Amino acid sequence: MKKRGMSEIVAVAAAVALAVSGLVGCGGSGGAATQAAGTSGAGAGADASAAGQGSASGEGTAAAGAGTAAGESAKPQPGGELYVYNWGEYIDEDVIDMFEDETGIQVIYDVFETNEEMYPVIEAGGVSYDVVCPSDYMIQKMIENNLLAKLDFSNIPSFDQIDPRFVEDSKSFDPDNAYSVPYTWGTVGILYNTSLVPEDKAPTKWADLWDESFKGEILMQDSVRDAFMVALKMLGYSLNSTDEKELEEAKDLLIAQKPLVQAYVIDQVRDKMIGGEAAIGVIYSGEMLYIQEEVESLGLDYELEYVLPEEGSNVWIDAWVVPANAKNKYNAELWIDFMCRPEIALKNFEYITYSTPNKGAFDMLDEDLQTNKALFPDAEALKNCEVFRYMGPEADELYNNLWKEVKSN
Repeated sequence: MKKRGMSEIVAVAAAVALAVSGLVGCGGSGGAATQAAGTSGAGAGADASAAGQGSASGEGTAAAGAGTAAGESAKPQPGGELYVYNWGEYIDEDVIDMFEDETGIQVIYDVFETNEEMYPVIEAGGVSYDVVCPSDYMIQKMIENNLLAKLDFSNIPSFDQIDPRFVEDSKSFDPDNAYSVPYTWGTVGILYNTSLVPEDKAPTKWADLWDESFKGEILMQDSVRDAFMVALKMLGYSLNSTDEKELEEAKDLLIAQKPLVQAYVIDQVRDKMIGGEAAIGVIYSGEMLYIQEEVESLGLDYELEYVLPEEGSNVWIDAWVVPANAKNKYNAELWIDFMCRPEIALKNFEYITYSTPNKGAFDMLDEDLQTNKALFPDAEALKNCEVFRYMGPEADELYNNLWKEVKSN
């Protein structure tokens, strides 16, 4: 499943080195057309100017077809290629085939594990991806550093299927809604095992992760922003704080918690909790449908419950964007429009189980899914939640240095 959060500085440096050398590894999503990233970059440079592809401004470069009415703007014809960069296991592979069959566009599909792995690849430009799916705060960073192209929404008519609340929420990182189209969303909360956590100890707030009775049974996210989010919200501060005093308090709180923590992990939270290896852990809400289905299919004699802490949490949005150096911008916009179709959004939701912002897809869900508060919390539950923001390189350095202190103590 998708992995979120900030990597260690060493991992980022490694990704930069790989991107610059043109040797970034590519992973396919099953049946997707895949190839080595270095080859992808060469192919993008050599073939992206083929007739029928759009320019970086989103205007077609091909002449209008014979059937185009007078005064109608010319559009490139379907065909050619599309270089997609997405999280691992973050799309139904059949959707890629369906898009290729409908448009005649060949999809070259590569994957990344974290926003911090993705960013230097796009920044270096060694591989010319046409459409990418970053998270909120990283989209803001990419906009501020002129790495994204404005979208031509006339090529994305299905954008009207995105629930207006997510369009509005996206303004926190894309103020004019000019660069991004929401793909998935969710929250970060607490997962607990009903057989290992007494009913009177059931967590309701982040502070419960400092309960001595859970010593050795707590799983924390191995992510600087997520870990500091937990501590900052517990202290009553914004998860986007850049106040050094507040961040020092959060650091001290995380260090004090360390003797209680079994492990700092990412995807392993899901598997450890299903296996009964821990009592309580921090997890992304998108894992919940899979977890609930696994618990039922394995016939386990306990349940795993999800709680959105009362102090508030991170509500996140992943969205499709087009890099400024994309060679196939029109094809990228066709892709984004395809992903916004309700039947396609539903198919992706059923595969990846991360909440969809697509109102048409939501309306097609069974009532038990629509009312699943882990997947689709209501406005009251989200009232204290915030979207992560990119706070600049100085704040990044401060967070990373404090996180190193937490991990080394």
